[in-house]
Formats: sequence, C-alpha cells, structure tokens
Amino acid sequence: MIRLGSGTARGRIRRSTVRRRTSAALALGTALVLSVTACGDDGSGAAGDKGAEGSGKGEITFWDNNGGVRTEVWKKIIKDFERKNPDIEVKYVGIPAESVQSKYDTAIQGGGLPDVGGVGMAMLSGISAQGALEPLDKRLKGSSLQGKLNTGMVDSVRASGDGERLYTVPTSANNGTLWYRTDMFKAAGLDAPTSWPKFYKAAKELTDKSKNTFGYTIRGGEGSIAQALDAMYGQSGITSFWNGDKTTVNDPKNVKALEKYVGLFKRTTPSADVNNDFKKMVAQWDSGRIGMLSHNLGSYQDHVKALGKDKFRGIPNPTLADGTRVQVSNPVDGLGLFKSSKNKAAAWKFIEFAVSHEANSRWNESAGAIPSNTEAAKDEWVQQAEPTKLAAQALNDGSIKIVQLPYHLPDWNTISKADNEPNLQKVMLGKMTAKQFLDTLAEQLNKAQAEWKEQQG
Repeated sequence: MIRLGSGTARGRIRRSTVRRRTSAALALGTALVLSVTACGDDGSGAAGDKGAEGSGKGEITFWDNNGGVRTEVWKKIIKDFERKNPDIEVKYVGIPAESVQSKYDTAIQGGGLPDVGGVGMAMLSGISAQGALEPLDKRLKGSSLQGKLNTGMVDSVRASGDGERLYTVPTSANNGTLWYRTDMFKAAGLDAPTSWPKFYKAAKELTDKSKNTFGYTIRGGEGSIAQALDAMYGQSGITSFWNGDKTTVNDPKNVKALEKYVGLFKRTTPSADVNNDFKKMVAQWDSGRIGMLSHNLGSYQDHVKALGKDKFRGIPNPTLADGTRVQVSNPVDGLGLFKSSKNKAAAWKFIEFAVSHEANSRWNESAGAIPSNTEAAKDEWVQQAEPTKLAAQALNDGSIKIVQLPYHLPDWNTISKADNEPNLQKVMLGKMTAKQFLDTLAEQLNKAQAEWKEQQG
C-alpha cells in the first residue's frame, strides 16, 4: 500500500470552495499518491453511492481516525461487539491522524469509503458538504443512546455540519491542557502555572541550556495552528472568533499575544520544536527535561507511563491576571455512518454499541478524554484522573470562555494546516512577522466565510 505522509496532498491542493475540493484535480492528484485501490477495497463505495440498509448482518468496515494510538482499545471494543453480535464482523482499518483527511478525500472521489469512520469536527464540514455522511437524527431518536449524550458535544457536532443535522455521534471531548512537572516546579520554588504571568515566569526560570533543560516545549510542526490560537486568544482575552463577518485573529491584541508566545522559541524551548508534531513534542516532554507542555487530555496515559502519576499534573489553560480563562474550542470526536454503506443497519448497531456506557467509558479512559455518554462520564476513573476531572468541571461550571473555531467552514482544515503551518514556522524563525502571518490568515478566513455565507443563500 502506498501511504501519504503528513498531509502531503493537502499541501499541494488549495481548496477554496467545496466545489474545488470535489474537483477532478483532487481525485486524480490524491489518488496518485494514496490509492485506496492499491490496498484493495476496504470500504463500501464513493460519496455519490446511496448505499442500502442491508440485512443488519455480515461484514462492515470501520476506519479509526487515530490508528496506532487507539488501535488496541478499539480492537477490544470490536471484540466485545462481535461477541454480542455474532452475525456481524467488523473489519478494522487504522489510519494515522495526520493522513486521515487525505484518505477520506481520495475515497470520496474514487470509492472505498468505510461503513463507519471516525470523523473529528475539524474535517466534518468538508466531508458532510460532499454528501458522504448519513444524517443520524432519526436513528438516534428512539435508540439506546437517546438522552444519554452530552448535549454540549451534540450541539457542537451539529453546528460543525450544516447547523441542523447530526452527521456524527460524538464520542469524546479532548480539551486543551497545560501539563507541568510538579517535581521541577517544587525544586525551583515556583507556583503552579495557573496564570499566564506564572506560566512565562516558569518557562524562563526552568530553562538552563547548559544542562539541556527547558521551561516549555512549543509545537511548530503538524497541528501547530490550533495550539498557537489557543495561546493567543487565552492571552488577549478576546472571546469571539468573529466580529460580524470579519475574523478577530489579526486583532492587535492577538498580534501582541502571538509575538510573546512565539518569542519563547529557542529562548525557553528546544530548537527542534520548530518541526515537532504532537508525537515528537509529547515524547520530548516525557523524556523528563522540560517543565511544561501544552497538549490535550489524550496524552495523559503517555505521561503516566513515562513519568508516573506523582511527577506531573494537567490543568486547564492559564488565566489572565484577573482570573479570566479564555480557550479555543477543542474538536469533539465522533463516529459517522457513511451514506454509501451497503449495510447501514449493522453499521448503526456498531456505532450504538461503541458509544454505549461501557464501551465509551473504556475508550475515553484509555485516551484520558471526556466521555460523551453521560453515564460513562460519572464513572469512578473520571474522578480519579485529575486532568479529565478538572477539564470536565471547568466546562460544566462555565469558568472557561470558549472561542468557537470556524469548523463550519469546509476550508478550515486546509487553511489551518497546509496553508499556514509553514507560515507559522517562518514566524518562529524570524522570516515573517506575527502581524504578516495573522493578516494572511485573516484574509483567507474572511474569504472562506464570505463564500460559505453565499452558499447558504
């Protein structure tokens, strides 16, 4: 099988409307790099195929959108499902998170879509706009999941599709978290980094380049934009991504905040950070020589394995000096039923099982994420996993002001990744100013928003 690395196809294809995204250029361009047919047909069909309800028995294909990282827990859930549903066989296909968007794009055009697939909010709008996903509202109503899903997650997923229909059943929320080494902070006599002033003080004082120790590790590679936006809005205190139909990303307060944040690079962070994606960044922090890491709840188990439970904590993002906490929205992950499936009845049974109390709890405990199933969210492990508990409390008590990222834009995934990750690296390296970077980003977002509104009529 020919595999695609780190969004290569996305970097070559500039998608400015849904129509361009579904063009023949995309079909041919990505198919040459990542051919589903080269691996055999591991799915059900193309986006235009209406599929069928099927017998509710037989084989279905499931694509895991974080293959490798969550493969083990999914295989356990699948085994339990097949034990309770002996007439259904689930074919598991694990796809690395960095290439899942390209995999879906190729299959939508050329065939080979799965029956069920993991679809995060960042890519939901683009996939649903191409008619690839089955609306799930009617299936959810009257099912065993009715009334048992976190309403906030359901609302977020609905808003990220077309604003009306539910295109995935949410499985988890993976909130941004500031991980810090309690042992290093104690040795240096530092307060926990609960505010931005304390964060910057710790980043400076924990850095000793002669000993190869650093106060912070900053994300400069794959996935860097969302983390930068989180730090930016968190410091500026701006609570809305839009002012009318114009984005606030290049507001002077955000420019100043990004300048300060990126200014940490190489002063209090390793120089290798400019190319680090989350896997390298997490592994680097787990090596034990860095004081703080901004990531999400999903890396909790990695930290426990590397450091034990007594050497670190995970807390919600820092507050401003006055106690205000602003955080950008974090994608809610979910399971989608693809319209081209020839066995939708069996596929829905799998989704219903995977988001049931026991299975949803098992998956989220493995990931350290917040369960979407409200019964699972009450399980004992949530109370014992402090980072998950604190994140859930902050969301539920309203102490965090959430800046909703524009997941509704079909172009958002491309704009926030292939189009601007290289530009942020230029800012880190001093080859572009923070203002130039944010002005470019704002221009693209404003154009995408205008096109989206035009398409809405």
